[in-house]
Amino acid sequence: MIAWTAGGLTVPGRAPLLNRLTIPALLLLVAVAARGQTFGNPVIGYDEQFYLLVGDRMLHGAVPFVDIFDRKPVGLFLIYAFIRMLGGEGTVQYQLVAGGFAFATALLIWRFAERVTGRTGAVVAAIGYLLWLDFLEGEAGQAPVFFNLPVLLAAIATARVVEKRGVTLLTGLIPMLLIGVAMQIKYTALFEGIFFGVAMLGVAWREGRGIAQLAGLAAAWVLAALAPTLAAWLTYAAMGYGDAFLFANFVSMWGKLGDPWQTSAIGLLQIVGMLSPILLCAAFVPACADPGVAASRRFVRHWLLAAIAGMLVMRSFPSPHYAMPVLVPALIAAAPRFGQPGWTRRLVWGALAVAALASQVVLYKLHTLKGGAEQAARIAQAANPGRGCLYVYDGYPALYRLTNSCLPSRYVFPGHLNMANEASVAALGVDPSTEVRRIMATRPTAVVLDDPPFERGNHETYGIVLAELALHYDRVLALRTGKHRLRLVYRLRR
Repeated sequence: MIAWTAGGLTVPGRAPLLNRLTIPALLLLVAVAARGQTFGNPVIGYDEQFYLLVGDRMLHGAVPFVDIFDRKPVGLFLIYAFIRMLGGEGTVQYQLVAGGFAFATALLIWRFAERVTGRTGAVVAAIGYLLWLDFLEGEAGQAPVFFNLPVLLAAIATARVVEKRGVTLLTGLIPMLLIGVAMQIKYTALFEGIFFGVAMLGVAWREGRGIAQLAGLAAAWVLAALAPTLAAWLTYAAMGYGDAFLFANFVSMWGKLGDPWQTSAIGLLQIVGMLSPILLCAAFVPACADPGVAASRRFVRHWLLAAIAGMLVMRSFPSPHYAMPVLVPALIAAAPRFGQPGWTRRLVWGALAVAALASQVVLYKLHTLKGGAEQAARIAQAANPGRGCLYVYDGYPALYRLTNSCLPSRYVFPGHLNMANEASVAALGVDPSTEVRRIMATRPTAVVLDDPPFERGNHETYGIVLAELALHYDRVLALRTGKHRLRLVYRLRR
């Protein structure tokens, strides 16, 4: 008979089933099972298709922000360039590397959560991370899958400073450098970094440091957090591309137009719905008499608030992956509730089983709606431009890589030219309608788009493409993915 004890799951007369040897194996098994459906699918997510394309073209001399425009930090593209150096076609490689990051993050969630609760609650939190990634578009290689790891390492380093109530210049530099690395994967790590810095300054202030000392520590730590980004900018400046770096990384985002409030409201409600079971558990954690454990729990709760604030400031609610940074502190904060004995613990394990099944249903639905390896291969075959160029107005960015096509524009992520919120010179540095006219005037050999068009699409650029297709192109493929979506391929009329 299996029973629960303070140490976790046990069999009477035997060692606990959940121990420091079996837990990593369990988490690895969950990581593979949770993400296994995605392995080998080159079109599972649009963003990571684009990241892999950029990483691939970097190995052939392309310079991000100059030859290919985007707003993500160069560190993210360097990760994908490294992945392309591993060989193979690239899809399985990036999915395995991303899965490794998710597994490593889950391991650290387990170890960190043991500071605030027993082993079972900590293991549940770690498993929950691997499962909930599937609900938040983290099933493959989204940026937070990579940057959650250095942020969690920074949180662990900061927590040690806070718990020991002893801070030095060096102990503060370590978490800030980790935040700097995370910011070069995605800049939203800034918000959690601010909290970590303030928490350590609070310790220094309680130790009796003067204003001058506090200012010196703050300046040094800020510089450490900014060091990777400064190094990236200086590298670009040395190549003569400093302005392009600054525009893509820091200026262009303010030129984007806002999403309709209805779209944002629905997206926020979906995020709240997906996170609500975890946040409710985090909100109703039992009291703890141990002052050290209580301090650790307090730190995690404040970290959770900082992560939520960062998500709200970004206001990208239609994209659930912006909630992934909230997931890590939320699960650790909820771990004490997960580990409560009796019926609560049994309920939690039952909920995990339901979540495991639901996450696989979500991945299956994504596959049917977006397509998979078979659909991608058929579209790539129909759209292969030969010696010419392919233009993906709307559809899979992976097609450029799968067909080895030349790039018809520096704006090869389809959303930059086909979405309404990008319809601004301030957002792109070019008028999207002008750029689409220029692309179509070059007569790409093949053009790919979806039908029906994206509901928040740029109607002007879409009309330009349709007019050119009617005059100069023949439709050669209409492939259905999902009940209401066709992937269309047009080829230049000879």
